[in-house]
Amino acid sequence: MSADETAIRELVSTWIAASKAGDLPTVLKLMSDDVIFMTPGREPFGKEAFAAASAQMKGIQMEGVSEIVELKVLGDWAWIRNRLRVTITPPDGKPMVRAGYTLTILKKQGDAKWVIARDANMLAPEQAGS
Repeated sequence: MSADETAIRELVSTWIAASKAGDLPTVLKLMSDDVIFMTPGREPFGKEAFAAASAQMKGIQMEGVSEIVELKVLGDWAWIRNRLRVTITPPDGKPMVRAGYTLTILKKQGDAKWVIARDANMLAPEQAGS
């Protein structure tokens, strides 16, 4: 495995761990300033909207499992097809499980650090017995 592939896998692990810990500053450092997120039923949005939505999730517990299915590095760009399963539990609420795939485009910045540039998240409510 190349150093770039290792760094990208570490980025994904860091994202999952920081999300679980509610560490929004760390999550924001893992994305470019011009990042675009795409999710079903919503217009694409950027870093500022991501931060605002995340700030509204205070007190919510998040558990995530990530499996990188494909990872390809092409110079200073890379893409990942990732299978995710996320459990979100609001305070005093019932856990909600969402699962599916993401397609993420990453770019290497001038400091040789990989960041997320684009992300298409296709997670949907998990069906019972899945």
